[in-house]
Amino acid sequence: MTDTLVLDRITAGYGEAVVVNGVSLTLKAGEALALLGRNGVGKTTLLNAIVGTTRRFGGTISVDGRDVTALRPDQRAHAGIGWVPQERNIFKSLTVEENLTAVARPGPWDVTRVYAMFPRLRERKNNLGNQLSGGEQQMLAVGRALVLNPRVLLLDEPTEGLAPIIVEELLQALNRIFREDAIATIVVEQHARKILKVTDKAIILDRGAIVYEGTSAALREDGSALEQHLGVGQKTAARAHG
Repeated sequence: MTDTLVLDRITAGYGEAVVVNGVSLTLKAGEALALLGRNGVGKTTLLNAIVGTTRRFGGTISVDGRDVTALRPDQRAHAGIGWVPQERNIFKSLTVEENLTAVARPGPWDVTRVYAMFPRLRERKNNLGNQLSGGEQQMLAVGRALVLNPRVLLLDEPTEGLAPIIVEELLQALNRIFREDAIATIVVEQHARKILKVTDKAIILDRGAIVYEGTSAALREDGSALEQHLGVGQKTAARAHG
């Protein structure tokens, strides 16, 4: 099976500053990767490099065997890269339904399926984006990425700032997406314990380079790696698989 996403020695940053240095990874269709690390180590920059909004110093990116390295961000989106940034970037002056239909492309994900995944959005389909709670805006941002029917889905801190009950609701939805669809997904997440439960693979970045790579299950069991690289203590790690 051809790898859906391949990064080969990606080095990227902003201006003259190199933030991500020589990162390589592969994801197959349906695989979900947790991208972990402390603040400021390059996680968001790596996603931005895949989207095409950073300066690339070296390396290549391919989607379904197609080299997209030289493409603009809009061209990469058409090539199959879907993105949910921290800022969410929903259209706040449009209704929920207009947000979804404005960007939809043909494929298995349509407005009806998004509503089935996020019933809160169906209930608020006529509300403007700026009338939604933070959790509802995040669900809408994910829904907007899905109706593009991407081959690769990038999620940057999807649970940040959300109430615990909404975090659980969103993680359950993401788990279903990971299990039901042939989308290669990368999730940047501060809550390592939570995201490792629903992803297949994990990498930890430090100073722009990969310092740990393995299965999510293995990392959940590896208390020393969690403590060393993420500051997650042994007792916290034990709760992660409880």
